[in-house]
This record gives sequence, structure tokens and C-alpha cells, in this order.
Amino acid sequence: MKKVHIVPHMHWDREWYFSTEESRILLVNNMEEIMDLLENNPDYPHYVLDGQTAILEDYFAVKPENEERVRKLIQQGKLIIGPWYTQTDEMVVGSESIVRNLLYGIKDSENFGSPMRIGYLPDSFGQSSQMPMILNGFDIKYSIFWRGTSERHGTEKTEFYWESDDGSKVLVQLLPLGYAIGKYLPENEEELQKRMDKYFKVLDKGATTDYILLPNGHDQMPIQKNIYTIIEKLQKIYPDREFFLSKYENIFKEIEENRENLPTLHGEFLDGKYMRVHRSIYSTRIDIKAANTRVENKITNILEPLASIAYRLGFEYHHGLIELIWKEIMKNHAHDSIGCCCSDKVHREIINRLYLAEERTDRLIDFYKRKITDSIVTNRKEDRLTAFNLLPNDREEVVTTTVITKLPFFKLEDQDDNNIEFEVLGKEEMDPGLIDRQIVHYGNYDPFYKYTIHFKDTIPAMGYKTYFIVNKENVMGKSLREVSFIETDYYLVTVNKNGTLKIHDKQNNIEYDKVLLLENGGDDGDEYDYSPLPNEELIYSSNVVAQTKLYQNSFEGQIEIKVSLVVPSDLEARKRGKRNSTVDVTWKVTVPNYKPVIKIKAEIDNLAKDHRLRALIPTGIASQFSVADNQFGIIKRNVVDPAMNVWEKEGWDERPDSIYPMLSFVGLSDEKHGVAVLTNSTREYEIVGNNYDTIAITLFRSVGVLGKEDLVRRPGRPSGIKLPTSDSQMLGKLELEFGITTHKGSILKAGIGRIAKEFTTGIETYNKIPYNAMKLNPSGIETPPTFSLLKETKGNAVLSTLKKAEKEDRLVLRVYNPSGQEIEESFTFLDTMVQVAEGNLNEKEITSLTFENRDFQINLKRNQVKTFLIK
Repeated sequence: MKKVHIVPHMHWDREWYFSTEESRILLVNNMEEIMDLLENNPDYPHYVLDGQTAILEDYFAVKPENEERVRKLIQQGKLIIGPWYTQTDEMVVGSESIVRNLLYGIKDSENFGSPMRIGYLPDSFGQSSQMPMILNGFDIKYSIFWRGTSERHGTEKTEFYWESDDGSKVLVQLLPLGYAIGKYLPENEEELQKRMDKYFKVLDKGATTDYILLPNGHDQMPIQKNIYTIIEKLQKIYPDREFFLSKYENIFKEIEENRENLPTLHGEFLDGKYMRVHRSIYSTRIDIKAANTRVENKITNILEPLASIAYRLGFEYHHGLIELIWKEIMKNHAHDSIGCCCSDKVHREIINRLYLAEERTDRLIDFYKRKITDSIVTNRKEDRLTAFNLLPNDREEVVTTTVITKLPFFKLEDQDDNNIEFEVLGKEEMDPGLIDRQIVHYGNYDPFYKYTIHFKDTIPAMGYKTYFIVNKENVMGKSLREVSFIETDYYLVTVNKNGTLKIHDKQNNIEYDKVLLLENGGDDGDEYDYSPLPNEELIYSSNVVAQTKLYQNSFEGQIEIKVSLVVPSDLEARKRGKRNSTVDVTWKVTVPNYKPVIKIKAEIDNLAKDHRLRALIPTGIASQFSVADNQFGIIKRNVVDPAMNVWEKEGWDERPDSIYPMLSFVGLSDEKHGVAVLTNSTREYEIVGNNYDTIAITLFRSVGVLGKEDLVRRPGRPSGIKLPTSDSQMLGKLELEFGITTHKGSILKAGIGRIAKEFTTGIETYNKIPYNAMKLNPSGIETPPTFSLLKETKGNAVLSTLKKAEKEDRLVLRVYNPSGQEIEESFTFLDTMVQVAEGNLNEKEITSLTFENRDFQINLKRNQVKTFLIK
């Protein structure tokens, strides 16, 4: 007899086409009904609160008096919460963001009882290949999801094991028809049978046991109070089946009894055969996605390691402030929110959260830098400039920073009186009231000077070095000189008439031409998907006459290129072949003399609607696959999805175009050399060109509707709803940051993950002067002029983050291996190290490790992450 587990739940989009505040009102209403039924009906066993604890935060903000009622139901096992804080996206959300989502979700759950130990993501737009490893890192061995699978992954069944490259494995219960097939089950027997006959055909075919899962819930759906009446009718209609209320954990117990017969699948799930995954959603509202990338990197690459250094020096590690930041951006990480398939008013909420999170991050970074620098013990009286290196290797860098002083001339010296050569990029006067209003309060209006300088020095690993602003007459004019080309140790760069770059790679003796060519095409899609106009002729910047300026000094070259691309103003103008608007791009290119990375800042002013703009980076490497990073690893993807030949015949829900996400890099290579694009903003790429040798980076998409039906690449019903979203036309200004690097050998062996980490982890500085509007008393802590906490000795692994443990006085060091082979790494603590242990992602100790002196060795499999707890 088939046994049907009916699982009552609600899928809770905190926001979508409706706002968070609208859904909160419904939540307050629904929670009261849920609790009443659970409290007053002993036969009603369980209710699943969508696997995310942010729901409880939203509820308790309105009903704090009900906290004990909720706690009692959770501890009785009737109200099931967690393990997530919010239902995270897996494609464009960073590694640490997903880890913190579980970390805080489980932490919140344990404040009430215990979390549901299932990686429950019923609506995420695709599944990352690294999720089994992440879930196992929190002792989670089960997963439930819907989108992204098809038979070509290796099975037609809906129960299987899913394994990451490191060997981590979860048991999956797929939702082949989604999480809402049991929504609003009707009492009318004819309607009920008609619906369930259709569903049981699919459910029975995919099941490996006689146990079937029927989720009873939907978006914002209130609890179905007549569910027992429905069960009676189902039992009458289907006497050969047994129907009962259950929870997700129960069905896994049944599946595990048949585990020997289950297949094991690998890789990511991004197929849109049976359900849409929206492969081009990665560039919707690129302003929001770029801001999210930037803030994620600031938290993990700068703030947390800096706070860890400060903690080791004796300052407080502000867990509460940092958790506040994480939760602010994690509210944006639900699939609809970071996918940006929302209404304009919701996107404004999302932007505001990102603003708050970035402001909190920036101010806390400044605070830690100030506390450390203010507490430095030295006999020198001059103003200070402290440079912070938040990577675990010594970095010889050109540091670009500002110095604020009343001195008309100065020099830089380190603690040992060594003169540090620097060059001046700019000088401006500052009103003293901007520094401290108390200065002008007493009538002193003498200006300060703000110098932008750069200097080259070696900054110690995971530490800092202090310099002093010494009064000395000197020649301090601007050092940049105008040139006709840029030549460094690694590149010779010229600018073509149309504003594209010609780059000669000295390492490999290869020339790349027409780099940063703009490609523009119409976008007849919606916030979910790009949709080209049929038979459209794309517009390129090939014949544009650009405005160009090139400058260079001994440290770097700088290029400014202004390109104005004439494009149609909207879809109707494009269909008529009329070009009556522009999209203007200013490229600000920096070519450091000392490293093979070309840094690019794009300042875009878009005046047109309904189009997509991409930058093309030709590599000359004909490719069958690209290599990009995902959470804690890398992934190889075909430049052409084989399903392109069969998707229409097989009736896929969407065309499987090879538009893909990355987190910090994507590259093409052969065994001799390669080219990679690094990013601190946009996270969407496609490999294009007749030989699939060009990396196309999406700069933005411009669309004006949330959902639309019958797209060229996505036939049928609309995704979402047909709601105008004028803000998603992306009219106005936008800034993006990315970079280009070249290398010898294949990308799997070139350490591009480390290069990308360095690209998104700048040297931070703090300039201490005697004035500051925000006064602080002396800390009573003494810090040295130069400090290093830890140092890697092999340079193979990539640091994910360094932070303080949530519940213990230990530091958490997390590293991963985004390469093609197993690696060894070792770390030296330059400070006292008492104890080191390997932990899991939930910061629980697995095993203690031995170490000699202050060194400990580690091994990492391909695409593996490891966490170490250090005391």
C-alpha cells in the first residue's frame, strides 16, 4: 500500500511583488491560526515554518508576548523551524553568506529548541554543486529542493544521493512538482481526484519506495483547517493508499531503508526542463547584485579578519554588530530578493538594506582601524598612517591612500626611520569643519590638505605596518605624466580609436585586441530572463570614436576612455531600426607595474530602455568549457549546453543557454596559457564567438516588467506576474568593478582563486591625526607599530575568512581549495598559539591537531573547505 505523507507548511516569501510589511501583516494573522490549531488539536502533529527563522524575527517584532507560546510548540516538536535564517539563493550569493545563513539560522533555532536538520530550499533557482559539503558542515545529511534537475544527471527517480567533489553526501528528496501541489486541497471529490490523479502519476514514477510526499502549503498560504476532511475524502477516493499528516523527517527514515538502491548524482543542478531556473536572472538589477557582491567581500575579506586582529590585540570582537550586518544582507539573499524579480517598491527596500549593511560595515572597519592605530606605542609624535593587510601572506603592494595634514610638504618614514618613497596623485583643500567642527567653533579656519598618494612597500601577513608623516620640505607635485601607451613589467597596453584595448602579454608573448568591445542587443524579457529580439542585428562599439587619456608614473598606468554608444531608445525604436538614444560608458583602467592584473572600473550612464549591454574580452582560446568559481570551489561548464539541440523537442520549460553565474572569476585556458576575468560586482558571463573564445561579461540588463509570457527562450506562462517595474530599466548611472589577468598554464593550475581573492581584498589604511569629531577615550591597550597574526607558508589554499568563534574564545580560520588537484598548505602563527583543532562549518570541534612550534599542516581535496579553531 502506498503511504502518503501530507506535510503542512507555508512557503513564506518575505517579499516579492508585495512588501515585507504586507507579508508581516499576513504572518501575524497566520501564526495565530497555526498556534491555535497546534495547541488545541492534539491529533494535529506538525507544521513546518518554511525552514527560515527570519519569520520568527518578523513575528516577534509585533508579538513579543507570544515568544513562550512559540517556544513551547517548538520544544514539543509540533512547530518545526530552521535550519536557515532566510531561504538563500545558491547561484550569486557568496560562500560565507550561505554558511552564515545556516550558522545564524541554527543559532536562532537552538534558542527555542532545535532546528529541522534538512537543507530545505524548495524554490531556489538552481542548486550549487557545493551544497552537500556545506550542509554536511552543519551535520545536515538530508536535502529537499525542486528546481534544476532532469534525467540527464543520472536518474529518473526523485530520491537519490547527491555528492560534492570532496566526498560529502546528502540524501535528497526531490519535489518533482514543487512545494505547492497540496495547496488549498478542495473538498469537492471530483476536483480533488482530478488534481491528485495527475500528480500521483508523477510522484509514483519518481519514488523509490511506497512512501509519497505531498506538501500541503503554498506562498503565504494560511493553515488548511479542514485538512482532516480532505484526508477522509482522499482515503475514500484512493482506498489502496494511506493518507496521514507527517513531517519531512519521517519520509527520509523510510527512504533510508532503501538506500542501497539509490543512485548518487554529482554536480550543480541548473536544468530548466521541468521547472524554470532562470539562467539569465544573474544580471537583473545589476546595481543591487553588484552592491551585494561588494558588501559580502567587505565583510569577509576586510571586516572579520580586521576584527580578529583587533581581538587578538585585546579589543572586543563585536559579534552583535557583525551579526546585525549579516542579517541585514541575508534578508536580501532569498531567491526572489537577490534574483531581483520583485516590484519596484521591494527593490527599494533591498537597496536600503544594502546601504545600511555597507554603512555599518564601513564604520566598523574604520572603528577597528582607529582603535588599533590610536593604541600604538611609539616614541614618535608625528601623525600616523597604518596599512592593514588582511590576507595570510606578506604583500608587496602599491598602496593608494589619502593623507590629511596641515603640512604643505611631508615625507613618509616607518618605525625604523626608513624613508618610504611615494608619489602624489592629487591634492585638495579641506574645510576644517569637515574634520572636527570644534576646530572652527573656536575660530580656526585654516584649511587642511588632503593628499592622494601611493607608495610601494611590503605589508606583513594578516597584520599591519605603521608609517609616520614627517614634516620635511619636498617636491610634491603630481607624478602622473601623459603618455601614448602604458608599459609595465607584464603588459604593453594601447587604446584603439573605438576605445577598446590592445594588450600585449609579455609573459606569454600574446596580443589580445578589441578588449572591452561593447555589445548591445534588445531585451524583450522580464526580471527573470533575458529575451532577444528574433533575427536582431546586434550593435557593437566597433565604429565609435572614443575620447582617451593615458597617464603613467613609476607605480602604475591609468587610462580613461569615454565611449558613447548610440542605441535605440526602446523596443519599438529597435524594431524600426531607429537609433535615437545612447548608453555612455567611461572606462577607468589601472595597470599596476608590479602585478599581472588590469583593474577596470566602469561608470555607465544609461539613457535607453529594454536592452542588454555586455563587455567582450577575447582570449583567442577556442574552448569547450569555461572554469568559474562557486562556493568554496570551481566548476567546469560547457560553452554550449548539449540540450540546446533537444530542448524544444523534449518540451523544456526554458532554453538552456550557457549564461552562467560566477562569484569572483571566470576564465578560459589551454595547457599553455589563459585569460581570466575577476569581479567585485557583476556575476554573470557567457562564452561567445565563432570559436567560443570570448568571455562576455554582462554589464546590465534593462527591462520594464516583472513577468512576461511567451518569451523566445521561455515559452508559455509568465514567470511571476505581469507587473510594470520601471526602475528595472536601469536608467541613470551605474558603477561596476572587474579586472583581467593572464597567466601561464591551465586555469586549474594557475591559482586564479588566490588572485581573485587578492583582487577583492584591498590594503586598508588609517590616517591618525589629532582631530576627530567622534572622540574616544584611550583604550588602555598597547599595540605594536607592526604586527602579524598568522602566515601561510606554501601559498596554495585560499582564505575564506578569519573570524572569532560565535560561542568560544577561539579564532575561526577557514580555507578552501579552488584548484584542479589536492593541495597541501601550512600556517605559522607568529603569535602564541595554544591549541588548534579542525572544526566544522558550525564551529564545532571535530578533532584536535598536532603542531610543531607554531606551525600546523593541512591537506585539502579538490573543491574542499576546511575550518580550524585556534586558541
